[in-house]
Amino acid sequence: MRSACCSLLLFLLSISASALADTYTVPPQQHPVLRDIVSAVSAERLKANDTALVGFGTRHTLSQTTSDMRGIGAARRWVKAQFEEISHSCGGCIQVITPSKVMTGTDLPEQGVEIMDIVAIQKGTSDPNRYVVMTAHLDSRVANIMNYTSNAPGADDDGSGVSALIETARVLSKYRFSASIVYSADSGEEQGLYGGKIIAEYAKSHHWDVETDVNNDMIGNSQGTNSVLDNIHVRIFSEGISPNITAAEIKYMYYHGGEVDSPARQVARYMAVLCNKYVPNLKVMLMYRDDRFGRGGDQMRFDALGFPAVRVTEAQENFTRQHNDVKMIDGVQHGDLLSGVDFEYARKITALDAVTLASLAWAPPPPPAVAISGAVTTDTHVSWKPAQDAGGYRIYWRATSALLWINSEYVGDVTQHTLKNISIDNYFFGVASISRDGFESPVTFPGADGAL
Repeated sequence: MRSACCSLLLFLLSISASALADTYTVPPQQHPVLRDIVSAVSAERLKANDTALVGFGTRHTLSQTTSDMRGIGAARRWVKAQFEEISHSCGGCIQVITPSKVMTGTDLPEQGVEIMDIVAIQKGTSDPNRYVVMTAHLDSRVANIMNYTSNAPGADDDGSGVSALIETARVLSKYRFSASIVYSADSGEEQGLYGGKIIAEYAKSHHWDVETDVNNDMIGNSQGTNSVLDNIHVRIFSEGISPNITAAEIKYMYYHGGEVDSPARQVARYMAVLCNKYVPNLKVMLMYRDDRFGRGGDQMRFDALGFPAVRVTEAQENFTRQHNDVKMIDGVQHGDLLSGVDFEYARKITALDAVTLASLAWAPPPPPAVAISGAVTTDTHVSWKPAQDAGGYRIYWRATSALLWINSEYVGDVTQHTLKNISIDNYFFGVASISRDGFESPVTFPGADGAL
């Protein structure tokens, strides 16, 4: 009789323990603080920043460096001063560095020229070696790429991006984050992405764990060459297959999927979801290529070193303004002037940058080693390794033809879970890490190309 009672007690205890293990509080999926960040971004400040940048006349990489009024040197010192002022206001929360290198190459003089980036680093608290990077390029040009004396306002390309960089740093300096945030104003982009190379190589040599680079290059033009007006869409370009994937891994991927599920593509999707939630009157256009056709940006330097990176850029480009001399032709104004920048449009894109960096830096890193199994069954088994500071995990799945992750299930603080009656053959799967207060990482896709 005693044996039967003990057995019954043990059985009831095991049921209770099992039920307790499966009981958890689902963290919030809406964050009022991100709405506060969106509201804090100012179109007036963006305009003031861009006006100051245009005021340097030209920011050509080969322009003068000693004048306080004109050229790339004066512009670099001005940006550095803005970051230092922001740091002073937040009690020294930002460190400003100026990595540089004398470089030679295409569209540079034979003797070389010093390329210098102005970089502000907001160190994280619990995970400081994980970095979320935002870049924009400081230099400008006219039609002749070697002309460094003519006025090259660069109001949109890329004064708009640098203005967003400074404004994002100002807004986010009010907060403290788990991961580190970097704001990098790069030089030498127009000559061949030289400044992007400097900051990407700096990250590599200093062993930064770069979760992503969000490169802002031209975010202020809302009316295209064809007069089409679009101030409600932003394009986010992202690479597909990572450059460090092996031939064997590519072969596996071709059969099992993953061609559109690189870490960069997950960041782009992540931004699209945040945009839908927090940035009114703005929609993300997911662009499944590294950059515009036959063109490039500094994010490609991060891609080349295996860091996930995306390019954020306006929906409509005006080619009469880009890389052009300031002049009138048949009554049409050419040149990259302030009059061509829609600062309310730039505000919305900057707000998207700010909530993206904040959400990434507050969230844990994406979970590593995601794997799936379930062939010839009706269920899908998903497993992963723990991510630092994660309080739980959410499994996602979507139709193989869907752009965004549609379906999800929060599974608590575990490292494996079986999705009952969800066929592995019919969907793509992934896993995101979630902090205890509900900030979520990008999704990790199973397999080599989905891993950071």
